[in-house]
Amino acid sequence: MSILEYNGGAIIAMCGKDCVAIASDSRLGLQQQTVACDFQKIFKMHDKLYMGVTGLATDVQTLGQLLKFRLNLYRLREEREIKPQTFSALLTSILYEKRFGPYFTEPVVAGLDEENKPFVSAMDLIGAPVFTSDFVVSGTCTNNLYGMCESMYRPDMNPDELFETISQCLLASVDRDALSGWGATVHVITPKGVVSKKLKGRQD
Repeated sequence: MSILEYNGGAIIAMCGKDCVAIASDSRLGLQQQTVACDFQKIFKMHDKLYMGVTGLATDVQTLGQLLKFRLNLYRLREEREIKPQTFSALLTSILYEKRFGPYFTEPVVAGLDEENKPFVSAMDLIGAPVFTSDFVVSGTCTNNLYGMCESMYRPDMNPDELFETISQCLLASVDRDALSGWGATVHVITPKGVVSKKLKGRQD
């Protein structure tokens, strides 16, 4: 088993029309043993920018705290909020700095830029990024997530359609993976604000 799969987890970020959504499961496990079902994997960076992280739970928390610290410094220096593209570059740089003793995480970034255009990106544990205009996935059931997202994704979905699509993709995928699941959290980011909902999943 890869160390990235030790604690389990699954994350999707998906683009809509002037909106973007990010969803994660809530299970924390030690291989097949479930320890908690309220583990935070999505971190709010600001009102229009969220980061999701899967991988080793200790590194997930460390990276979340480090990014909040770096973002506070950015706000003090620049007196503005960071753009999603800039944040993605910052995250890539932080991961690549540690490439010889990496954080065992696979982050996903989702946000709206200053023109309210959706932005999603994902990267591996040493910060090699991927940018796309539809969806990115991360976690132990990546194959299931790709299959579901490719089947159900449509361009230019409104916030309600985007919520329904990302929720169904995540729940259907984690049901077929022993290392993730046990409920989920979905954040839909729109120009007017963020709608966050908790989903109930299978508890087995």
